[in-house]
Amino acid sequence: MKSSLKVLVLLVLAVLVLSACSGLANTTAPAATNAPADTTAPAASSAASASQSSCLGSADTAIVDLNCREITIAVENAYLPFNYIMVSTGEAGGWDYEAFNEICTRLHCTPKFVETAWDGLIQSVSAGQIDVGADGITITDERKQSADFSDGYVQIQQRLLVRKGETRFSSIEDFAADSNLLLGTQVNTTNYQTATKYLPEERIKAFDQFPFAIQALIAGDVDAVIIDEVVGLGYQGENADQLELIGSSISSDELGFVFKKGSDLVDPINKALDAMKADGSLDTLNQKFFGPDFKVTQDQVK
Repeated sequence: MKSSLKVLVLLVLAVLVLSACSGLANTTAPAATNAPADTTAPAASSAASASQSSCLGSADTAIVDLNCREITIAVENAYLPFNYIMVSTGEAGGWDYEAFNEICTRLHCTPKFVETAWDGLIQSVSAGQIDVGADGITITDERKQSADFSDGYVQIQQRLLVRKGETRFSSIEDFAADSNLLLGTQVNTTNYQTATKYLPEERIKAFDQFPFAIQALIAGDVDAVIIDEVVGLGYQGENADQLELIGSSISSDELGFVFKKGSDLVDPINKALDAMKADGSLDTLNQKFFGPDFKVTQDQVK
């Protein structure tokens, strides 16, 4: 009887040990499987196509010292002359890159440019996923409802870009009067919004990027493209034998940087822009990229 009891006790102890081991496995396994998914997924989704510089400027000369803070800047990398990638070198360039290098020099910060599709650019910034939206964004009351803006850095005009020798119309009003004509532009832009003021949506073809709209124009799939003049001049220069801007300004708009609501970067970046305006460097930059001497063409960039 004692022998049987001893065996029974040993069996109970064995079961308890096995149960404890099993319980340990059950508590640690989920942590091992969940941890990688939780920590790596966000990094993978946000790491696409970023270009980073080192910390610029110094604390001694900074208008506002951001202490080498990394500033992420959303750019499309497909919007001459604001941002692009050179085919020959693979290097990024454009107004946005030089402007933010200058801004960070004056604020002692680190610019990090993040390639972002236009269709979700403003939303990504307003949600706080990226610090600043560049990309030639027009300041509008509608956009101010969900985001903050910097002071304007340039005034631009919207114009019609057409095939060379176009005689069917000479203004947006003429264009609107002919129901057979189709107008091209880019989705979710103020150019698209302006187009809808003159035309029904079925006569507007919106493309993901302006290069696609230009290709459609050259191919005859659309009859004109409504575009910011500074951008249209680049396409006209590249295709001088095929394209031209016609008519007067359809709309005059001010461009600014976009931020999430309440961003602490709005004030220092405005101070940097004010200093650039005061010493003439902003005018010099605008002339370089928006003036007649800008020579980079669409066939030179990705």
